[in-house]
Amino acid sequence: MTDIKFGYKASNEQFPPKELLDYSILAEQSGFDSVFVSDHLQPWRHDGGHAPFAMSWLGALGARTDHITIGTSVLTPTFRYHPAIVAQAFGTLGCLYPDRVVLGLGSGEAMNEVPLGIEWPDGKERFARFREAVQLIRLLWSQERVTFEGEYYRTDKTTIYDRPDQPVPLWLAASGPAATRFAGREGDGWITTSGKPSELYTDTLLPAIAEGAEKAGRSIKDLEMMIEVKVSFDHDREEAMKATHFWGALGLSAEQKAGVDDPVEMQRLADELSVEQTAKRFIVSTDPDEHVESIKRYIDLGFNHLVFHAPGPDQARFLRLYGEEILPRLRAL
Repeated sequence: MTDIKFGYKASNEQFPPKELLDYSILAEQSGFDSVFVSDHLQPWRHDGGHAPFAMSWLGALGARTDHITIGTSVLTPTFRYHPAIVAQAFGTLGCLYPDRVVLGLGSGEAMNEVPLGIEWPDGKERFARFREAVQLIRLLWSQERVTFEGEYYRTDKTTIYDRPDQPVPLWLAASGPAATRFAGREGDGWITTSGKPSELYTDTLLPAIAEGAEKAGRSIKDLEMMIEVKVSFDHDREEAMKATHFWGALGLSAEQKAGVDDPVEMQRLADELSVEQTAKRFIVSTDPDEHVESIKRYIDLGFNHLVFHAPGPDQARFLRLYGEEILPRLRAL
């Protein structure tokens, strides 16, 4: 267990920037190893939603903390941001906070891009853009005066002048087999989410990440295997269940969410779900030992970096409870 790390998901869809910063500082004080922040232009719901700019916010977090790993889960380097801008931003963060910064990347959500007038392409094009963006970011961190002629992105004698001695690790998010193989082949780590059928992990995703890593001449032991674990832990079960309501969008099926790029509409769909439905994606419990046993499933699958997403409004209470009752039990397994 000594190599397994436990992180806090800073949900910028739910909290304003200063409040979220205070919670993340408390996460370090409560014994968490990392803080990963969402990157959104639009949140999952309109009423009570927030969307601070992740890259600015991470700079503030690094300045206010001492040792935690900080990063995105996940940022999209293909539409709102040119990959070179992402390389510049995280090069700067890596210089400011050496060996503490991770760049988590994904292929994106329509609600973050369509409001800017971007025509949302199909999955094949999004994946192609993603692969090309990862290639370009790595080139910009490893070479000077990069001239790049891709299908989607071009640079002309471009230099990222301020970059750390060791490149910022790239952790690639994926929840399907092709993208997961790509993460195993090209990523320094893999990011996925909890709450899905066991067979998806055992029969599809874990074999895919292993296959991708093997093609790159390595194994999954060489990767950071991160999973965002959705948890609602409280001594009052009714409160633990009710806390999941804000995140009702997570309870929608892929078919229900398809083509929805408006937070008002996403909120309407989510609010039609019952609390029992919104709680399905979360580990909901009141007993610490039972809670840890449910989390242990992901450790047994081979994940070595668990980032906990708590849905409730009182994040300070969650962090204290987790720091006192859950993290010590996890580390004592």
